[in-house]
Amino acid sequence: MTAPLVVFDLDGTLVDTAPDLVLSLNHTIGTAGLEPVSYSDLTYLVGHGGQVMIRRAFELRGGHLSDDDLPAMVDVFVRHYAHGMPGASVPYPGLVAALDRLQQAGFRLAVCTNKMEALARRLLDGLGLSERFSAITGGDTFAVRKPDAGHLLETVRLAGGNAARTVMVGDSLNDVLVARNAGVPSIGVPFGYSDVAIASLEPSHVIDSFDELHPELVEDLIARVAAA
Repeated sequence: MTAPLVVFDLDGTLVDTAPDLVLSLNHTIGTAGLEPVSYSDLTYLVGHGGQVMIRRAFELRGGHLSDDDLPAMVDVFVRHYAHGMPGASVPYPGLVAALDRLQQAGFRLAVCTNKMEALARRLLDGLGLSERFSAITGGDTFAVRKPDAGHLLETVRLAGGNAARTVMVGDSLNDVLVARNAGVPSIGVPFGYSDVAIASLEPSHVIDSFDELHPELVEDLIARVAAA
């Protein structure tokens, strides 16, 4: 039987990246003469990609950003963010111990994020986490991205897993939806960047911290789907 696969979102799930992202965002909009935005203004947009954050920041500060100007702003953001990586970004409490438990039980691990793949890999490299994952895919890895089921299903394929033996862990609507669209159970975490309570998005299960993420929980969720 194929080993269970646990697929994680990155920003707001594995790693608290919001302070660095907002720092780079404020550097970016500052080049256009706009005042900084706050952490609380934009944390719920983390996970939707740099373009969405930049557009929203311009709207919040009353700036005009044309479609033609957006690629240059994204380039400024990416260069600043990559240069400072991993910066102040840190894994959430209990994460490393949870990864240890899953790997010791023979589980595979993967990352499925809407962050650009190169940035995701650079961040995970900087935190010493990359080698734990059988696959790391980003929003630009395939022709589709979360919440399209294809993003998750292709990640499962690259990780050598089986969708019927997979669980998705995430903090936001995109994570719950991609799991639902792919027919995969989901585990929601409440400490990320969702603008609504994770439980209201109806993941298959909610954990309060990574101390609750155990092989037995993953197996139980997989079994429930198989029995449905």
